[in-house]
Amino acid sequence: MKLNTFKHIALATLFGLGLSSCEDFLDRPAEDTYNVDNFYANDDQCIQGVNPLYNSPWFDFSRDFFKVAEVLSGNYYWGSSPYLTFTVNGTDEDLINMSYSLWSVNAYANTIRERLATANASPETINTCIGECLTWKAMAYFYLVRIFGAVPIVHSNSADIAAGNYNEKYKVQIPDVYEYIIMTLEKAIELLPATNSEGRIDQYTAKGLLAKVYLTKSGYGMSGSRNEDDLRQAAAYAKDVIDNSGRHLLSNYSDIFRLANNTNEECLLSWHWSPSTEVWTCQNQMQSDLAIVGFDEFGDCWGGYNGPSVDLQDAFGENALSPTRYNGDARRKATMMMCGDVYEYFWQDKGGFNYIDFCFGYDGGPKQYQSATGANEVKHLYGNANDHLSALGVSASSQHSGLSTHLLRLADIYLIYAEAMIGNAGSTTDASAIDAFYQVRHRSVNTYERPSSITWEDVWKERRLELACEGDRWYDFVRLSYYDTQRAINELTNQRRDVYYGLDDLYEEYYNTGSFTVNPDEHRYNPDAVKPNVTASTFTLPFPTEDVVFNPHLMEDPIHIDVRSEFSY
Repeated sequence: MKLNTFKHIALATLFGLGLSSCEDFLDRPAEDTYNVDNFYANDDQCIQGVNPLYNSPWFDFSRDFFKVAEVLSGNYYWGSSPYLTFTVNGTDEDLINMSYSLWSVNAYANTIRERLATANASPETINTCIGECLTWKAMAYFYLVRIFGAVPIVHSNSADIAAGNYNEKYKVQIPDVYEYIIMTLEKAIELLPATNSEGRIDQYTAKGLLAKVYLTKSGYGMSGSRNEDDLRQAAAYAKDVIDNSGRHLLSNYSDIFRLANNTNEECLLSWHWSPSTEVWTCQNQMQSDLAIVGFDEFGDCWGGYNGPSVDLQDAFGENALSPTRYNGDARRKATMMMCGDVYEYFWQDKGGFNYIDFCFGYDGGPKQYQSATGANEVKHLYGNANDHLSALGVSASSQHSGLSTHLLRLADIYLIYAEAMIGNAGSTTDASAIDAFYQVRHRSVNTYERPSSITWEDVWKERRLELACEGDRWYDFVRLSYYDTQRAINELTNQRRDVYYGLDDLYEEYYNTGSFTVNPDEHRYNPDAVKPNVTASTFTLPFPTEDVVFNPHLMEDPIHIDVRSEFSY
């Protein structure tokens, strides 16, 4: 936690939050008119004041959260990344940026909440906006505790600045951090309305997030089983969202991730980005990081040499050493491009996007096969400028798109409910739990018949397939490690996290001749792939080195705090 940076951010926000001022999800105040003397004077200004929390302070985290969640977890191959080999250290630039971004979110949320408390607006609007701040604050802390373990609690920027202790914060024990998150979400639920404007946080967003927090917390400090009361709480909050939120699963899985559905009803919590180029950090840049070279016309895509892992392909029942796709699960094609795939929703003005034709035949294409795994990313891509224009009425530009990033979906809540109902029993015949699981799986596997029982293993695998490449999988391993560390280690160690040999020649011949002839000596998974060194300490990443230099307390044992006595909203 770079508390020098925290001080800078906190002071900036106290005197006007002028770190960002672009048009984005709804409106935000103009930089030259936004200060504490003339803002928060009505309902509209309160809403505008909260809008930055839906994107800008999250930007640096969004650039790299994929590496933690998907590369560490074995869902995605990213070249020589230390996240692939479990060798991340405190000087890693991505880790530093993610850490500072999360603390920036907390600083924004704290300061905006304090200003809203004295706003000249309706009580309903003030409560709603504070509830949104608290939900984002809880989400930031939920990431922090699952990435770094014990972390400091910064409850009030202004109080810490006044006390002058911003470089003397102690880490707080993990159960206390979870209690702080729970307390924060409980207050958010109290303040938020049952429904809010499209795409914005409402009461059921906070309840769904709280269900996920309880499910995660349930295993901490346990051995082989989980806390029954936490599991009951997870189930209760999840069921409330399922039964009462009015939300439903979209009928077509891939529609969730399209530009036209940026604020679809299935998504409870999302980053909403602006394609504006006026100010950096308000835009979505993930297509640049993940798409094949040449995928759009801006020359800003460089992710083609990486790709969804061989292990994730195995989980979907697919094999890159074949031109024939199984396609038994609609989520596979919506998650990863493979040989034979054509996408009607990308490059609509050109009649669709043919994956292999693009690689070898398209004039602006790479003229080679890039991915070392036999797959490339689909989620987090919007397509070309025309696709963006058709959906949002404005073109994308270099490293700027308006595609929302969904962080918490209703399908996740269904699976949380099913897992919480299974609890420590290992399986369940409970009809409501089976129905929740069935709805998620049957949407994408239309041949799947409703089972008479489901197991923990069923839900564990289903979570991987349903949420693959959405920035979630590593945190499933973290919560598994809380109560069954060896199982988490064993699964990660035995994954196929490496590359195939000879795919470029194999696919080019197929493109040119229609012949797909696999030579086992040339076209094969790396026979010398080294199993990663995974230990119990793997599930907690180090603090940035500079943070520890500024605040040596971060190297000390965490302290216990009775958060409900120490803090209040």
